[in-house]
Amino acid sequence: MTQTNHQKLAIFYEHPEWFKPMFAELDRRGVPYDRLLAYEHHFDPTWRHSPYALVVNRMSSSAYLRGHAQAVAYTVQYLAYLKAIGANVLNGYDAYIYEFSKAQQLTLLQKLGLRTPKTRVINHVSQIGAAGEGLTFPVVIKPNTGGSGAGIQKFDTLSALAEATTAGTVDLGPTHLAQVQEYLPPLGNSMVRVETLNGKFLYAIRLHIKSTDTFNLCPADYCRLPQADQADDVSNQDLLVEGYTPPKEIIKAAEQIMAAAHIEVGGVEYLVNDRDGEIYYYDINALSNFVADAPNVIGFDPFPHLVDFFLERAGFVVT
Repeated sequence: MTQTNHQKLAIFYEHPEWFKPMFAELDRRGVPYDRLLAYEHHFDPTWRHSPYALVVNRMSSSAYLRGHAQAVAYTVQYLAYLKAIGANVLNGYDAYIYEFSKAQQLTLLQKLGLRTPKTRVINHVSQIGAAGEGLTFPVVIKPNTGGSGAGIQKFDTLSALAEATTAGTVDLGPTHLAQVQEYLPPLGNSMVRVETLNGKFLYAIRLHIKSTDTFNLCPADYCRLPQADQADDVSNQDLLVEGYTPPKEIIKAAEQIMAAAHIEVGGVEYLVNDRDGEIYYYDINALSNFVADAPNVIGFDPFPHLVDFFLERAGFVVT
């Protein structure tokens, strides 16, 4: 590989395991890059030029689950700074505001005229009861900043929701903002995740869930939330994943979402509501973790495509 300059890539990230295949592909090609851990990082706002040909933002909104809550807010400031100095950033500030805010995601989906579950956004547990009125139960409470299904709770009745509120067992997440949202029973107990790269459809997978109380739909390795008696080092075994090709209108919608959100590498999740047979979009991912065992699931390895895009965006020439 030759380069148009002698600069490096920078990979800005937090999770210790998710990006091993990406790093392996970069190393295999001899691409010069630095690993920037978000929770050990600092910057000088008086510096007006980035030392990197490209900064790749791979920061997770679920960092608070691993003791790095401060890194999410820090990332917002760092990306805002990089935008201000005109740095070349992949999935930069404009994309990241959708990664850490489910409310922003729904606002964008509505703006694009796409169907979403009925939702109320709250900022205190005392608002839950009023927010739940007029919604069709079951409902779920989703922390506005989440990831891997973290903190999502399902309630079958308004009284059960009120009891949990009174008991103080509802957690609104690290920002104390949350959604009270109608739970839509997915047709066939499955959802679809559409992945895009450089604004174009890359692949899609259908996620079959074993339980309607399962909300962690991350299909990559190392996606199970940590428990008291286990490390965060195993795949999500609650999912059956298969390759899937969505209808053309779904692919078009996913690409429109990514363009509107300025997300260059990301995904969209949708389901078919078993009640009315309609398609509902409910999640936008600016940090997409590619499916585990991709060659067997979708027929190819997406990581070489991802690194090709990095090099293109950095202005490097591949030979």
